[in-house]
Amino acid sequence: MIDGLSPYPEYRPSAVEWLGDVPAHWDILPGRACFTEKKEPNTGLKESTVLSLSFGKIVVKPEEKLHGLVPESFETYQVVDPGDIIIRPTDLQNDWNSLRFALSSHRGIITSAYLCFHTEEVLDRRYGHLLLHTYDLKKIFYGLGSGLRQNLNWSDFKYLPCTIPSLPEQAAIIQFLEHADRRIRRAVSAKRRLIALLNEEKQAVIHRAVTRGLEPDVPLKPSGVEWLGDVPAHWDIRRLKWALRLQRGYDLPQEKRLPGPYPVVSSGGIIDTHHEYRTEGPGVVMGRYGSTEAVFFITENFWPHNTSLFVTDFQGNLPQWGYYLLRAISKGDYSGKSAVPGINRKDLFEISVPVPPIKDQMRIVPFLIAAEDQNHLRIVAAQKEIDLLLEFRTRLIADVVTGKFDVRAAAAALPDEADEPAILDDVDAPADAEADVPLEIGVEDADGIEA
Repeated sequence: MIDGLSPYPEYRPSAVEWLGDVPAHWDILPGRACFTEKKEPNTGLKESTVLSLSFGKIVVKPEEKLHGLVPESFETYQVVDPGDIIIRPTDLQNDWNSLRFALSSHRGIITSAYLCFHTEEVLDRRYGHLLLHTYDLKKIFYGLGSGLRQNLNWSDFKYLPCTIPSLPEQAAIIQFLEHADRRIRRAVSAKRRLIALLNEEKQAVIHRAVTRGLEPDVPLKPSGVEWLGDVPAHWDIRRLKWALRLQRGYDLPQEKRLPGPYPVVSSGGIIDTHHEYRTEGPGVVMGRYGSTEAVFFITENFWPHNTSLFVTDFQGNLPQWGYYLLRAISKGDYSGKSAVPGINRKDLFEISVPVPPIKDQMRIVPFLIAAEDQNHLRIVAAQKEIDLLLEFRTRLIADVVTGKFDVRAAAAALPDEADEPAILDDVDAPADAEADVPLEIGVEDADGIEA
């Protein structure tokens, strides 16, 4: 992707510390020569399509997400056209992570709390967005802004130094970066699919070991339970309440919440370490509200929070066997009420579960621990590769847009990609987000603002 790239043949000082030297033939113009602020209120409700800034892309906001908004309130919104650059200018003081710029491909309305820019004739609108995005990557805007929370306004952009190559060179830069972006997104998408498959594999290994054991040729018998199927003939089938003593977590009165060494464990994991009241470990904790998929094995003494169900009495079974058994149930292998928000432990009590002899449990548990360790290492390696790809992508964009590499020849040699398949992932969104975003690079604002 970067084979043959080299610096420009000649540079000159920009006189701007954070820009450094720039290609000698590039102009440096103030922001007011490159951008114009657009303010078009939605007076008379002339537009009704509500837009949202999400993961660096302007998208149409679904009607079901227009919480609390009424048609009259949309008069306070501003009108956005395709090609407009939208900026979230708020809260620079507290939010250093969000990327704040998006290029619209829609006509509609968006909150007037955002800025809306046109590009002037010296800029291709896509390059104008890339330029501001690059400055955002370099955290230029965090020294600007006004007010208690450092909000940007048009005056912060009027004198912003902007590096401006010719329009044909801007087109080459855009072409090169879009090509690079597609390749990086494919690689990231492939790694994310691998992680998803590894997680599926992990659950499949747990399910098979919990329901069939480790012997491939062991005689089987019908369990009479749909989610179990056939189980080893020498295993017992019991209701959960006879295999594990599942209890409800509890609140601790404020007057008893004294500093102590025992962690507080909820359905989301360890949430505190400052309480002395405790339950004897080891134990297993799972969610009581919402999804019950979060299951944690706790080796020390702990306080089970009231949002959780917990087990410390394993009715003669190995504690970690109980952990893997609950994980098999919680992932939806049982089709009853175990995935219903606000589950009552009595619903779980009636689930029929397999109970192998202790000698089988003593073989299965170490096998699953080792399998999970190996699976975890593979997931960590894949995630590290994703992180490196995204870091490379960020640096490549910043270096090309600020003139550190000359991409004109490389762009001219690129193949025609008009018929390429759609990108599978938005690499700026969380891994489980559903999005398909081309090179309109950014992330959702940290406040979760969608307007």
